[in-house]
Parts: sequence; structure tokens; C-alpha cells
Amino acid sequence: MTDSISGPAAVPIPPGYATLPAGIHARAEEAWLAFLKQYGALDSIPQKIAESVVLVWSASPFVMQWCLREPEWLSAEETLQRLLTATGIVAYRESLRLALSSCSNEADLGPVLRRFRMREMARLAWRDIAGLADIDATLRETSELAEAIVSEALAVLFDRACKATGTPLTPEGDVQPLCVVGMGKLGAWELNFSSDIDLIFLFRSEGAFPDRRATSYSEFYTRLGRRLIQLLDETTDAGFVFRVDMRLRPFGDSGPLVMSFDALELYFQTQAREWERYAMVKARVISGDAVSTRQLDALIESFVYRRYLDYRAFGELRDLKQKILTEVLRRDRQENIKLGLGGIREIEFVAQVFQLIRGGHERGLRDRRVIETLAMLARQGHLPEAVVRKLTESYRFLRMIENRLQEFQDQQTHDLPQGPEHQALLAWSLGYGDWPALKARVDDLRRQTHEVFEQVMAAPHTEGEEQVYCVGGELPPTAWLESVGFPDPQLAWRLLEDFEHARPVKRLTSRGAADLNRLMPLILRAVATSLDPELALGRLLRLLESIASRSVYFALLAENPLALSQLVRFAVASPWIIQHITQFPVLLDELLDPRALYRPLSRSELAAELEEKLTLVDLGDAEQRMVAFRQFKQANLLRVAATDIMGVTPLMVVSDYLSYLAETLVDGVLREAWRVTVGRHGGPPGSAGPEDLRGFGVVAYGKLGGLELGYGSDLDLVFLHNAPDVTTLTEGSSPVTVAEFYARVAKRLVSLMTTQTHAGALYEIDLRLRPSGNSGLLVSSLEAYETYQRESAWTWEQQSLVRARFIAGDAVVGERFSEIRCDTLARPRDKTTLRAEVVEMREKMRQHLLVVDSQVFDLKQGVGGIADIEFIVQFGVLANAAAAPAITRWTDVVRLLDALRDVNFLSPEDAETLRNVYCHYRAQVHRCALREEPALVPSSENSAESAAIERIWQRIMQD
Repeated sequence: MTDSISGPAAVPIPPGYATLPAGIHARAEEAWLAFLKQYGALDSIPQKIAESVVLVWSASPFVMQWCLREPEWLSAEETLQRLLTATGIVAYRESLRLALSSCSNEADLGPVLRRFRMREMARLAWRDIAGLADIDATLRETSELAEAIVSEALAVLFDRACKATGTPLTPEGDVQPLCVVGMGKLGAWELNFSSDIDLIFLFRSEGAFPDRRATSYSEFYTRLGRRLIQLLDETTDAGFVFRVDMRLRPFGDSGPLVMSFDALELYFQTQAREWERYAMVKARVISGDAVSTRQLDALIESFVYRRYLDYRAFGELRDLKQKILTEVLRRDRQENIKLGLGGIREIEFVAQVFQLIRGGHERGLRDRRVIETLAMLARQGHLPEAVVRKLTESYRFLRMIENRLQEFQDQQTHDLPQGPEHQALLAWSLGYGDWPALKARVDDLRRQTHEVFEQVMAAPHTEGEEQVYCVGGELPPTAWLESVGFPDPQLAWRLLEDFEHARPVKRLTSRGAADLNRLMPLILRAVATSLDPELALGRLLRLLESIASRSVYFALLAENPLALSQLVRFAVASPWIIQHITQFPVLLDELLDPRALYRPLSRSELAAELEEKLTLVDLGDAEQRMVAFRQFKQANLLRVAATDIMGVTPLMVVSDYLSYLAETLVDGVLREAWRVTVGRHGGPPGSAGPEDLRGFGVVAYGKLGGLELGYGSDLDLVFLHNAPDVTTLTEGSSPVTVAEFYARVAKRLVSLMTTQTHAGALYEIDLRLRPSGNSGLLVSSLEAYETYQRESAWTWEQQSLVRARFIAGDAVVGERFSEIRCDTLARPRDKTTLRAEVVEMREKMRQHLLVVDSQVFDLKQGVGGIADIEFIVQFGVLANAAAAPAITRWTDVVRLLDALRDVNFLSPEDAETLRNVYCHYRAQVHRCALREEPALVPSSENSAESAAIERIWQRIMQD
């Protein structure tokens, strides 16, 4: 390496010159000499900038030409500082506003805007190529530059138009500026270097000016929009500002240039096409007042995001991608890194298909940015983290190459270079030794991206049977039904015929019918190979009939054969599960991942999942928060039922899971009720905010208290508090007494639990076990509760207390309740009197609840049934707790049986018999529930078990 470039007058070698690819030196040397001729030396330029001159100029002749044309730009102190630091939207707008303030007329605006844009684009390219900003920052700064230029230029034009014509006002008298919606990469803060900007012009309310012509606001805004487009888009000797594309507006090129909010809403409801939902995912108001921005955001969100899981998005985006690919192949542009296989668009489609499908439910997926959306998909478990890392890496690298291609000559291109010199420069500027090395890297990333795209977006294989079923047409012949495996093809054919004549099916839209036609061959083939094809088909057809008005679920099943196979298994095994899904079709989404479906969550996992789901819903949206609670319950109830019906989970664990689920929901709903009540009235004195459940507790009795909850069980709850003075006021702007505060929390909790919404209710709540029953206070003080249990509680209430436990609220309240419960249960009792009262209560219960039928055995109330075992246990606890208070620790029958054996109330043989029979009965009750049958079995089925329990009852309870 020498110290100078040879020539007529040797000059210093610029840093990086020697590393240039062969064949590029001459052009670099020529540019360098031309610059020095005008400028002199690099002494005053910071070393970090000087070291990047050759790299930047070689990678971007656009920047080089700017520096040669404006040599003072590189020497300016402000430029040098700004090359080393990021610039945001506020600084852009302030700088541009100052520059535009010097324009005395509209003709001056164009040159100022063009110079401003050229200067800032040169700066952005320099920072990008020199590695002074990463690609994420570069895309964002480019987007904010465009947003600032549009906003500030429009502000000047609007002010001039208002002075000439008058100011358009809303019906309320507020000034209404023209709103500009940035689409595509501009809306998502992802604008590439030389991109068009896709815009839509909107205004809030129609009106007219009080001039002789009664000029409408539409005319005013249309003229304003045209002037803005001309100002930005027109190419002059000074270049252009941004190429403006208005084709994404409603009705495209044939539609009005400007539209009111009402007209836009009507268009969304009646005329908009599905691909426009995809386009609107990235829509963002880049210029407009705050009120208009909020209204537009809400309007666009309601159009883009469905309240249901919209699996049609797979087919729609798949079709759109195919059209793009066909055009790419037609033009032989397979090296297009945006539209080609494995290109940028495929990554965007992967992210946005999940947004369109799930964004209505998961607000976290409404982010306009691809990178952030991919990260959320990983956090939510919709895509594996390794896949997201791969897509993110590919996206950033391809976007960086896209920027370098466009920075080369400030031209909009996405095609990899064909000329060897440009190829060598691109590879060198990105740190690769040669073009083949860079090309291999690009090809590898595109291959990996396309593999993911195919896995996510690929259409399911239907083995050429798409025309086997046609709504309103010929049904599959019985010969075909027999050929695919139906044992009774005539019955299957009649089921299909009845389905065809069902009113919801007859009312299907053409789109719904197309989805059903695509789905039905898959269903028929899957059902035909099941254990009971006709039974499964009948149940599934009833499900399809019930969801026909929401035929998007047809698309879900057609797109996901794995979900369909799970559904067929459930159709054979459990009418309860099918009915549960029929009532809440959103649960079909739970069938997509068998790994999650067959793994119910632990107590801590349930709490974490509920908290995560609630974070996606606005705190002020009470209805959607109720829906979130209900959908959480429904999904987790399905998980438990799936493992139960398939024999994956033992009975005791099933009850544990159902109990954990109820506890989690009680805790979550209590916190919701507490937060809302604190927001209105403030918290109790000394509380530390809306998360401090100070002084309030929830106790569960019955099946939840005993960790024995079933699928349809209600919740027996009691509310307690330990406030020292219930007459003191809460600490809020609208205070109430502490007693009233606790009562309102309890009432709101019950309301949130029991209110019927379109997503159902959570649980029925029974409060009759509180002190004094329905005539007692809704929330009892711990002191009053203790007094009642010691002095007034009936024996049957003490029996109920055996299964009571604290499940939510202030831990201090929970500890005190446990002490009261233990002390109360451990009181000395006369066993003879106790036995007589327990037997009397058992007989009363049997008289009121027993199903009297000699052909069946009532699992719950029959002689030797579940209730007899529970009463033996309750008597044993009340009779022995005074001598052995430790047995009050447990609330569930199985562990209490062990405890009663350990204190010699039960023999080991009797304890083992009671345990085995109890678990056997409980398993049968669960199976009956999943089959939607009463808890009755043939009388001969449990004769030995019931006889064994009756003998133990006689020995213990009839002494």
C-alpha cells in the first residue's frame, strides 16, 4: 500500500481505497479527486466519517453526486454531528417547518422540500452504509422523514387554502384538517430508501362553505389533496420529493380522491374486498388532529380485525401470493428479493396471516411492524422461537440489501444486480469477500424463509375430492360413502340429506358454501375411518349446522386437518365436548396444537396465562374483559376434558385441574372486581393500591373446597373480611363505608361470574352456606363468622365446614379463617348425638334427591353411593378432631380417609375400600357428564361396591 495516488499531482489515499474490489479503483479515484478539487482536504472531518467516505461513495453514487454537488454539506458542523446521531420525527418537523417558513409563495415550496429531502436521504444512506445506524433505525428514520414532509407540506397548503376559501369545520365547530393515512411500509415505520409512499386522504365530516356556490368540503379537500400530490410527486430539475401512490384508496383509481369518515365506513361495510383488510393492517394516520386519529384508528381496526378467529385469511393471502408469484415468473424476476420465493413479502405474509386470524382476540398482534409482530407470535406460542429468529434474521438482512440496492442510485428496485461491477460493490459494501459468498447467503435465507412460508401457508391436501360434496347439488353417492369406509352408507347418506335441508345450511352465503364444499370431503374421509362413523358424522353435522352462520370455522377446519382429526376423535368419544365446542366455536382453535390440548396447565401456569390474556384487553373494556375470562375458562375446560376422555389424566388429577381452574378464575375475577370498585370509591384505609386486597377473603365450600369439582359444578362461596371498623370510609373521591365497599366487591364478583354474555357465564355461584344463609350478610366479619360457627351453626353446617378452604384474597384473612375452622371442627362433641344428627341429615337428603328406580343405581344419592362415603368422612372428622385436630388440615375426601385411618377411626381395610369405591364412583360421574348423561348406571353395575359401602355405613353410623 502506498501513501498517495499517482497522477499529475499526488494526493493522499482515502481510507479504504485499497480494499476496493478490482476494477472499481479508477472510478473511486476520479470521484475523490473531483471532491478534493472543490473541497480541499479531510482534516476537519471526524475520523469516523472520513474513514467511511470510500465505502459510502462506492456503494452509493447517489450520495457521492450529492457531495460533489454540495461540497459544503459535508464540511458543515451540523451535518457531521447529524451523521453521528439519530434524528426523530420531532426534529424533522421542526427543521422543515423552519425551512418552509421562508417561502413567500407556493412556488417556493417545491425547491425547499426537494433540497430538504435530498439532504436527509444522503444523510440516511451514509449512516446506513457506514454502519452508524442499524436497519431498524434506518427504516424508522426514513418513515419519519416522509411523515414529517407530508405533514408539514400539508399544513402549509391547508393554511393557504383556508385563507383563500374558508376553514372547514365539524358540526361541533372544530377545525377539521385533511387526514392522511400512510399505508404499507410508511404506516409501519418500515419505509425503504427509495420507496413510493401509499396514501389515503380522508376528512371527518361533510359540509359546505357559505359562498355563492356552496362549495362542498369534498371539493375543498380534493383540490388540497391534488396540490399536495403535485408538490411531492412532480419531477423537476431538482428531482422529486416522494412518488405518491393513491391506488390503495377505496375503489382505487376509479374512486374519489378524498372521502369522509362516514363514506369510508359505508365502503368497509358494503364494498371493501378482502385484500384491503390485508392492506389496512399497516394503515396509520400520519397527519391529522387527535380526535380524527382516534376515530380513524377505531374504524380501521373494526374493519381489519374480526371478533372471531378468521382462518379464511390463509386462503386469501395464499391466493394473493400466488398472483404475485405468477407475475414475478412472467416477468422473469425471480431475483426480486421482495416478491420472489422466500422474499420480504413472504415474511410479511407469515406475520400478517396471524394478525388477520387472531388480531381480533389478541391486541398484541395488532402491531404494524413485522419484527414486533413476529416477536409477539413467539411470545404467544403461535410460532416456535427458532422459526421467529430465522424469519427475523432473514427480514433484516433482505431489508438491508433492499436499502443498499436503492441507495445506489436513489431508484426503486428490488432486483439483485446483474452487472459484475455492481455485484462486487454490493458484496464488498456488506462485508463479503465476493459476490458468490453474498449470493449464497441470500439464497440460503430465502430458502429457509420459503420453507417456513410453505409450512404456514400451504393448502391442505384433499386428494382430488373437492367436488365430492356440493351445497345444494348432488350428495355423494352411497357407493362412494361405502368405498371410503362407512359401514352403513345409507344412514350416512340420510344424515347428509337432513343436513342439506337444515335452514342454516340453506342460508349459507356463496362464500360459506365454498368453504363447506372444501371441508366436507375431508370430514367424510376422516369420519369414515373412526370407531363409529355414523355416530361421529351425526354429531359433527349438528356442529357444522350450528356454526353455519359463522362459516369462517369451516375454513379453520379445512385449513387444519390435524384439528379436524382431533374433532372426529371427540365426536366419537364425548357428546359433551362436541356440545361445548358447538356452544363456543372459538374453541376449535384449541384443537390446532395437540401438545397443548392434552396438557392441562398447573395452578401457577393457569394464573400466568390468565394474566397474559388480560393484559391484551384494555382495562376500561368491561365487556371484552368478561369475554376474556370466559374464553380462558372454556379453553382450559376443554383441555381437561380432552385428557379425561382419552384416559390421559387420572381421575383425581382431573378434579384437581378443574378446581385449580375455578380457583384461578375466582382470584382473577376478585382482582377485577376489586380494581373497579377501588377506581370508583378508593380502597380501605391503609390499602396500597388497586392490587392490595386488604382485609377481604373468599372461602370455597362443597366440591371446590374439597378439590372435587366436576364439569358442571357450581361454586359454593363465602365472603369474609377483617376490617376493625366497618363504618370508616374508603380513601377515594366518592367514598363509601368499608362495609359497603366489601359488599360491592362481593356483588361485582358474583355479577362478573354469573352474567350471561355471548361467551356464556363463568360459574353459577351459591352463597347459601354463609352464616344465617340467605338472610345473612353478604360479607361477614371474621369475628361474626367465628361467633356463628361456635354458637349458632347447625351440625350440617359443621359438616360443610369440613370441606371449606380459603382460595382467594388477603392471606391474613385466610390464615385467620383456617384457625377458626380448625378450632370449630375440633370442639368436643357427644358422638351419639352427632351420629344421630348426621344420619338424620343423610336421610333427608336421600328423600329429596334420590332417583328412585330399581333398574338404575344413583351414583351420588343411592344407598352405598358417594354421599354415604362423604357423610362417613364428615362424621369421622367431627367426632375425632377434638382428640386429633391435625386431621382438619385436609378438605378432600381421599386425604381425609387416610387421616381417619391414621387416627384409627377407620380400619386400613375399610379406608382402602372407601377410597377405591369413591374414586370409582367419581370416575363414573365424570364419564356420565362427558356423555351428557345423569349420574345413573345399571343397578347391577356397582352392586358389590354399594354393598361394601353399606356394610361400612352400618358398622360406623348405626352403632
